[in-house]
Amino acid sequence: MSVAEKSEKKSGGLGETVSVIVQALLLALVIRTLLFQPFSIPSGSMRPTLLEGDYLFVTKWAYGYSRHSLPFSPPIFSGRIWNTPPERGDVAVFKFPPNPSLDYIKRVIGLPGDRIRMESGQLFINDQPVVREKVGQIDNPDITEENKPIDVYRETLPNGVSYDTLDLYPNSIADNTREFVVPEGNYFMMGDNRDNSTDSRFAPPSGVGFVPEENLVGRANIIFFSIADGASPLEIWRWGSVRLSRFFNPVH
Repeated sequence: MSVAEKSEKKSGGLGETVSVIVQALLLALVIRTLLFQPFSIPSGSMRPTLLEGDYLFVTKWAYGYSRHSLPFSPPIFSGRIWNTPPERGDVAVFKFPPNPSLDYIKRVIGLPGDRIRMESGQLFINDQPVVREKVGQIDNPDITEENKPIDVYRETLPNGVSYDTLDLYPNSIADNTREFVVPEGNYFMMGDNRDNSTDSRFAPPSGVGFVPEENLVGRANIIFFSIADGASPLEIWRWGSVRLSRFFNPVH
């Protein structure tokens, strides 16, 4: 084989490698933009449903697509394409209205036009109390972040969606609110950890306030990995903290 042939073969092999890498990156971008996006839980606001250290997939097509479906949220269009409104009770990822560079995850409680308020820890939607029953206590700091038993209440929304909430501090400031009227094109979000969630009960800039439909990123779908004690999945030597029982649990 001549020197020219060797050089041509080497450059051809390098070109093929670059082509494969570019195609793989484009495929990953398409999957992340249109289908699924991995998301890690950064705080305890959705306990006991989601824990810090949970890693989950978010279904991107669930609500259609907005500019926030794309990496870095480029302002190339406004509104939503193939818009499908979220259902009450969905666990949704959205861009924090005061700072869209941040991703938040909460439960959809109020739909456009709804009137939402809290009285003594009781959730009211359009003047109707949401079914709420005490189902027991959790005495596990990994779930509650508290070194004491915590009361657990199960709420059932008008459409039948049920989920557990934590009551860390009875009669806390977030247990009693004014009435919120959800504007058209917006949603009212709340965390399941009711006394430790900066959500739509609190006004911007520190709180979430109402969430515009354009800010929705997708619906939480399934937990694919979970690790406790603030460990990173890359820290293999800390995999003793892996929560195997949470692997592949659906989010609801």
